[in-house]
Amino acid sequence: MAVETGKTPIWRAIANALRGDIAEGRYPRGSKLPTEAVLSDRFGVNRHTVRHAMSALVDEGLVHTRRGAGAFVKATPTEYPLGKRMRYHQSLRAAGRLPSKKVISIETRPSTAEEAERLALRDGELICVKHGLSLADGQPLALSESHFAEARYPGLAQMLSEETSITKALARVGISDFTRASTRMRATAATATQALHLQVREGAPLMYTTGLDVDAEGNPIEYGMTWFCGDRVTLTLED
Repeated sequence: MAVETGKTPIWRAIANALRGDIAEGRYPRGSKLPTEAVLSDRFGVNRHTVRHAMSALVDEGLVHTRRGAGAFVKATPTEYPLGKRMRYHQSLRAAGRLPSKKVISIETRPSTAEEAERLALRDGELICVKHGLSLADGQPLALSESHFAEARYPGLAQMLSEETSITKALARVGISDFTRASTRMRATAATATQALHLQVREGAPLMYTTGLDVDAEGNPIEYGMTWFCGDRVTLTLED
């Protein structure tokens, strides 16, 4: 009977190392990765193990291969600023990426005590809960769960169902400007369902952020939770 050692498989360790090389910019987008022979020598393994690692990177959308030509970097981490005025579409375009969003679900329901406190509402007042998927160049970048103060801004849920841009949805209920009041970050691992949406393996590294957005008067609008693919985005803090 095989004994479970708990060690990382060699092919996965190689994939992690190459993923790190790409994230650090050692292999820019469009560049060719070293050959299987070179990587076999670098890691001290056979070509089959290198091929297994490369297949994992192909499945993640980081690398593509061309028969007879080798493996090439398909995607590099997207620069995404975390500042007072976070605008997804604007930030992605500034980084040279094509932004898009998919709505997974939207529901309006009474708030729990904790949810109400975060949004400065009374317990049981209505909130809108939106689950979404953010993409860059068609590749999943982040999952989000956002709680909006529907009781304070009636009709917001309807606007969010009609607009992929949160900024545009908020403008339609009279919110011309909003800013980020607070942001918290920590590392976490992808659950099975998160992995399915983000097209990564279960347990893949994610960056989990929570944030509170407020209107011009300081009233809470949105409490958001976002799970970013750890190797597809570089989060930068801005004033």
